[in-house]
Amino acid sequence: MTTAMAAKAQSGDIVGQIIYAVRSMGVASIPRNYQLFYEAYLGSNPELTRDLAALGSRATQEELDAIAARYLGTGQVAVIEKAHDRLLAELDALLKLLRQEQASLESYSRLLGETASRINSKTNFSSELIRNAISLLTEATGDTMAHGEKTVGNVAERSHEMDLVRKELDEYKRIANTDSLTRLANRRAFDEKLAAVFDDRAALPVTALVLADIDNFKKINDSYGHPVGDKILATVASVIRANVRNDVFVARTGGEEFAIIVQGNTPEEVMAICERARRAIETRSFRNSRSGVNYGPVTISLGYAMASNAADPGELYDKSDSALYYAKNNGRNRTVGFEESMQKDSVNKSWLIYKK
Repeated sequence: MTTAMAAKAQSGDIVGQIIYAVRSMGVASIPRNYQLFYEAYLGSNPELTRDLAALGSRATQEELDAIAARYLGTGQVAVIEKAHDRLLAELDALLKLLRQEQASLESYSRLLGETASRINSKTNFSSELIRNAISLLTEATGDTMAHGEKTVGNVAERSHEMDLVRKELDEYKRIANTDSLTRLANRRAFDEKLAAVFDDRAALPVTALVLADIDNFKKINDSYGHPVGDKILATVASVIRANVRNDVFVARTGGEEFAIIVQGNTPEEVMAICERARRAIETRSFRNSRSGVNYGPVTISLGYAMASNAADPGELYDKSDSALYYAKNNGRNRTVGFEESMQKDSVNKSWLIYKK
């Protein structure tokens, strides 16, 4: 994903792009289709994007589901939609119950109003008639209160059921926002987290975005194959996660790229955090315990920028990416903090290619 695409995603254009694509292809507006077009828009899987574009302007749902099953898997989408349907059913049942109770109470209110009106308009009521009226009202009030207690019980039961559904939805959302290979947050979760950084402007001076990239990862894949590459990705992810605080956000944003959002730290402290993770990977043994083959050395390069130096998420991403670019092109296996002097280099870096 280019920095321009990243900036566009942060600014909210991604929503409009997806809605336009779904409508222009005549695709049903359902959650699993939006997820498919989201992944295609990010461009992290060129094969998915190519196959989706090849369907033309009138793709069938069967064709879309086949692509989703091939590239994304359908399990997560199915459970999310099932939970979504359950929540709607629970809410619908509760609304019907409350409407029934509202109608019942309105009828009771009308009964009281009509009775009071008749008593006030008649001066020749006998004491016996008044006693009978009071008796009827008392009975009606008792019935209504009993029914009200039953209603409270029903509402409480419904609330408990909906609470369970919400917990399930939270779990499904966690799954949907998790990278299946590394168990870190995925690109979707990163987009949401980065956008939320600018909700608290006062915290921007102690908030940083760190972008990290495995050095020479293509060479590793070419030499040992993708299964080995996947294991190295998972190991690097676990080492990064183990060397930062639990409250630090860590995501795999695509390929061999990672993003770390550090909050509550000065630039010097951010540098120390990055260096701790970098050294831990540099000194980690990447050896096959069975064959004895050593896949190392494996190193990472990191670039970071403080959020206070950016006007929005897109600019923060660009500046962190410029710092990472600088680290890559000045020896790799190092951490670089963004400086304004790097901005000039980053303007033309789109056509410069460094070997990862």
